[in-house]
Amino acid sequence: MADVIEHTLKRRTPYFAGALCGLAAVSIWAGWMAVTRLGVTTSLTVYDLTMLRFGTAGLILLPVLVQKGLALERLGWWRLAVLVFGAGAPYSLVAASGLRFAPAVQGGILIPGVMPLFVALLSAVFLNETFSATRKAGYILIGVGIVIVAGIQTLISAGDQIAGPLLFLSAAFMWACYTIFLRQSGLAPLHGAAIVSVGSALIFLPVYLFMNEFRAPNAPLSDILFQATFQGGAATVLSLFLYGKAISILGGSAGAAFGALVPALAALLAIPIMHEVPSPMDWLGVFVVSLGVYLASGGPLPQRGRTP
Repeated sequence: MADVIEHTLKRRTPYFAGALCGLAAVSIWAGWMAVTRLGVTTSLTVYDLTMLRFGTAGLILLPVLVQKGLALERLGWWRLAVLVFGAGAPYSLVAASGLRFAPAVQGGILIPGVMPLFVALLSAVFLNETFSATRKAGYILIGVGIVIVAGIQTLISAGDQIAGPLLFLSAAFMWACYTIFLRQSGLAPLHGAAIVSVGSALIFLPVYLFMNEFRAPNAPLSDILFQATFQGGAATVLSLFLYGKAISILGGSAGAAFGALVPALAALLAIPIMHEVPSPMDWLGVFVVSLGVYLASGGPLPQRGRTP
């Protein structure tokens, strides 16, 4: 019996460590939608937020990049470009631009909700990855749960203003490409975050300064400091590290599955923040998505009989 317990713990412990990192990352993403929506609809522009995000993160992670380098021997220039474009300033511009045309709830559904489905598709096409029946069932449940959380009416109304949803889906595809190449590269999570952050800062900051004639954002200092701290520290450095750790432990498609929890987390966060209690259909969607993520990410299932 002791051998059975020890074997089970060894098998499950890595999964739960990866799951914890994935859950922590998507918790930050769930808040990013609302914080970014607040920024672009009040005192800051999409370009201001992108500058604050990667200027801050690039400065924090510059020592890591100086120490470890660009890893060109592993990546090559085009894979390096995919990492920076997929999770860096271009991704941020596309996702934040979508939030100018559509509410945060749509972004929270379409970007992280659809992203793991894109990752699974790309993994199957380009990496010849095969999925067990259990994981396929998980992806189906994720899709069903997203529809439940979004609501049929929300998805239909998205057609009236297509710019936001199209930008969200583009951002989801960009992040899926980043996930695939991050997994292929075998980079340490913090090293990958440093490449994305410093690379984005070097590319975007000169463009931003030229566009704004080398002037600071025209916004209250409190807004600037808050967005710099959240966008650069939490949403970039911390979330990229945690997501990279989940990918390194669980694998690309399995780790990406946790992104589908963002709509469910957003619904739960609405209770204390907005005093909005989810409807019975919302709770059903939360349950279906959560179950789908667990199955698609390879969560251990009860075994029949004794483990050899």
